[in-house]
Amino acid sequence: MTTVLIIIVAIVLVALALLPFAHRAYTRRSGAVQQLEERAKPALVDTRPADLRDDPTPADVEPVEVVEPPDVAPSFVERLTKARSTVAGYFGSVLSRGVDAETFDELEEALIRADVGVGTTTELIESVRAAAKSDNISDSRALVDLLRTDMVERLQRDRSLTTADEGQTVWLFVGVNGVGKTTTIGKIGQRLTTDGSSVLMAAGDTFRAAAAEQLGAWAQRCDAELVRGAEGADPSSVIFDGVQAAWSRDVDVVLADTAGRLHTKVSLMDELRKVRRVADREPGVVTETLLVIDATTGQNGLTQAKQFTEAVDVTGVVLTKLDGSAKGGIVFAIENDLGIPVKLVGLGEGPLDLVDFDPEQFVDALVGWDS
Repeated sequence: MTTVLIIIVAIVLVALALLPFAHRAYTRRSGAVQQLEERAKPALVDTRPADLRDDPTPADVEPVEVVEPPDVAPSFVERLTKARSTVAGYFGSVLSRGVDAETFDELEEALIRADVGVGTTTELIESVRAAAKSDNISDSRALVDLLRTDMVERLQRDRSLTTADEGQTVWLFVGVNGVGKTTTIGKIGQRLTTDGSSVLMAAGDTFRAAAAEQLGAWAQRCDAELVRGAEGADPSSVIFDGVQAAWSRDVDVVLADTAGRLHTKVSLMDELRKVRRVADREPGVVTETLLVIDATTGQNGLTQAKQFTEAVDVTGVVLTKLDGSAKGGIVFAIENDLGIPVKLVGLGEGPLDLVDFDPEQFVDALVGWDS
């Protein structure tokens, strides 16, 4: 019994001796944990004006209303920086010296790099060379001005979007996959409804379920009507139903979407011909068949334009993503080789970034003219 008491007393004495050390360890650990917790807390940022940050009564400060700047249509000069940068060095070199043989070589190289096309470039350079010789032009700035004038003149044509005098106006949108047809329809629909026209969108792309959903979202956004069919339905029947519905409801314009298709696939192009014929049945009148082309594809867009024009009589081109392309010169290839006007161009992702094509602004932006 005595031995047990001695052991107990010894344990108590040891525990008392170790107690201060245990307390200090606990205190250090608690402090470290508290520091970590403080670091983990999100920083509180005082968003009040600088002259009020020392005010102890933040509850009395009214929140500042953030006003978004109004949407404005973009300019060509603002958005065609990529295309301009492709040719800027050549035009800068030309403007830094007089007119000589190398001048015309550099201008030719600039236009080809901008994807104007060899044929059109040759015509432009030869025309400018002849005019420079005839007028005895030795000033490089005057030469570039001559080229600019010639380029603008080659782009003078009717770019209006037409409507039917009688019957139901139909605008049919065609093109390969992924060029932005559905988004283009949505933006045009918004333009029309903003201008006071009534619009019905026909979801003729029945092979891609997301296309009808996307078009429906645009229709809701711009207060347009929508006609869609079941997934995999005959696209011609959907567009025909859309035309009939628009006619019965006295709608101004039908915007008809179609499924993207490779221009090299004969069967798909035949189907598109059928869609075009059906859309044109009474009371429908197809006044515009708009080919949507991605500007970044360059000369490949010219091949697409040729094939679609042969199939469905394209009346105009919508050139998307022009702001992101270094190949803006494709406009000249399309218009000069095929005689098809570029009617609208995409200069960004916003709803106001689909704008009317303006030849003078386009050429000035392309050559970096700052007269």
